[in-house]
Amino acid sequence: MIMFALPNKGRISEPVMKVLEKAGLKITVKGRSLFANTVDENIKVMFARARDIPEFVADGVADIGVTGYDLVLERDVEDKVDFLLDFGFGFAKLVLAAPENSEIKSVDDIKEGMRVATEFPNLTKKYFEKLNKKVEIIELSGATEIAPFIGIADLISDLTSTGTTLKLNRLKIIDEIVSSTTRLIANKNSLKDKEKREKINQIVIAIKSVLFAETKRLIMMNAPKDKVEEIRKLIPGMSGPTVSKVLSDDNMVAIHAVVNEDEIFTLVPKLHALGARDILIVPIERIL
Repeated sequence: MIMFALPNKGRISEPVMKVLEKAGLKITVKGRSLFANTVDENIKVMFARARDIPEFVADGVADIGVTGYDLVLERDVEDKVDFLLDFGFGFAKLVLAAPENSEIKSVDDIKEGMRVATEFPNLTKKYFEKLNKKVEIIELSGATEIAPFIGIADLISDLTSTGTTLKLNRLKIIDEIVSSTTRLIANKNSLKDKEKREKINQIVIAIKSVLFAETKRLIMMNAPKDKVEEIRKLIPGMSGPTVSKVLSDDNMVAIHAVVNEDEIFTLVPKLHALGARDILIVPIERIL
């Protein structure tokens, strides 16, 4: 049996659950239970704080888990787990920030003995060790932004996505410590077990098929026969477009192809100019 650790709340919880649902791994949750079943009787789910999941996977409490890359580094278990895939969302970066009116303009201005408040003491400590700077790390469990303004720290290291919250709190970014996205990680011993590895590979393939499909669209149209070659050059597809007869018109053919979503805006007018009509663009749930 595979124990799959998932975030019980937070910014990555909902998007991860949506991906798993699209992947066909439906999760049955009863009330606020910490455990759940899936459509596969050999895959069970446990819900936990994203911050704790790296430790659970490293220790073998869970075989696989979803968490932030920054949290794996903070727990110092990157050598004890395998990174299976990057979801490509949940982007954030751990940054070093100081008050806007501070004399600290760059890392060079940080003096020995200065205090840094953070929820990420390990990553922050390693960062300053690399710089060969001796600072005092003050660990907080929240509201890090307020620390410099109540006199308990000179700087903070905090997680941010856009930097907006820092600006609202009159803080300026001095340096970036690490960037992070949502990752699927696995216990190394679980991957050595043949049956578990096969089941984990099924999960990875299912998730990858969803993530790949999210950037693609299926485009369908009717077009003149004599324009097929020109249209093919515009939409080569994954292995070439599919062309079939239109029974109601011998001079028209039906063309289907998978295209990149970000190309659609400029692609449709070009196809229309070549005589394509009845153009349909359809989302794709999975591509294997």
